[in-house]
Amino acid sequence: MTANRLTLNSSKTEFLLIGLKNQLAKIYNSLLDTSHFARNLGFIFDEHLTFSERITSLSKACYYHIRQLRCMRPYLVSSTAYTIATCIVHYKLDYCNSHYKKFLKSQLSRFQHIQNSLACTIVKAPKSSHITPILRSLYWLRITEYKLLLLTYKVLTTTQPPYLHNLISIQRPRSIRSSSVVTVAQPPSSSSLKITDRSFCYASPCL
Repeated sequence: MTANRLTLNSSKTEFLLIGLKNQLAKIYNSLLDTSHFARNLGFIFDEHLTFSERITSLSKACYYHIRQLRCMRPYLVSSTAYTIATCIVHYKLDYCNSHYKKFLKSQLSRFQHIQNSLACTIVKAPKSSHITPILRSLYWLRITEYKLLLLTYKVLTTTQPPYLHNLISIQRPRSIRSSSVVTVAQPPSSSSLKITDRSFCYASPCL
């Protein structure tokens, strides 16, 4: 920043060191006001990339709105309840949900419980109800499915963006019966990223 003649406002800047625990233990700088997590475009990243802070924060916000919606639900028609649930709660689950693809099953289950609770609130069903028919009636896919399927469909139909289209290959069906089924092959992992003894610093302005 000094080389580019920029001034760092320490009162509005927080530093996040990301790495493994043994890597972070080797780093100590009393001049940096480090944080355990930071926001980037509303998505919370923690120092170990476990996304635990993101999950906790999102769960609290969603359940708060679900409780409020549950109190109002007897006075709302189904279409209004659906609109409120989609605009206030479900969009929070959809935002950046492509990141959730590599989450642990235990982490994804917390998000799925949120969606299930929201769906039961809309249709005024008990929490113990079988959730699959309810999700189908609302035309909701499970967490992580919608965004990835939509992105894949757009890439296949528009060939844009090229850097994603070049990674996708279609598997041809072996039988005539499955000729209408489109199967996408998983692209090979060509990343050369390796875990070393290095860490990096991420700085984000405090909001």
